[in-house]
Amino acid sequence: MKQMKTDQIPLFVPDIVALGCEICAVGDFGCVIGDADLSLHRLEAIQPQLRRLDQTYGCRRHLKRQIIAYLNSVGRYVDPAEDSPVMPRH
Repeated sequence: MKQMKTDQIPLFVPDIVALGCEICAVGDFGCVIGDADLSLHRLEAIQPQLRRLDQTYGCRRHLKRQIIAYLNSVGRYVDPAEDSPVMPRH
């Protein structure tokens, strides 16, 4: 299976955001893609595009720490220590 490269992270994040999905780091231990926040109609419409991005970039599990660091560096993070974390809107 194809694997994402470190230098593709800054390309991957805006590609996800362009589909209307928020992507944020959760502290220093995880990250989420907010496709669950979309309406069912919108989610069904972008599913083929999400699959295409998966094919384009490949597996990214091995880059989890680097993706989290990148998301934190560009202000796309949720602090789980806050009472009511809110994903940033860019």
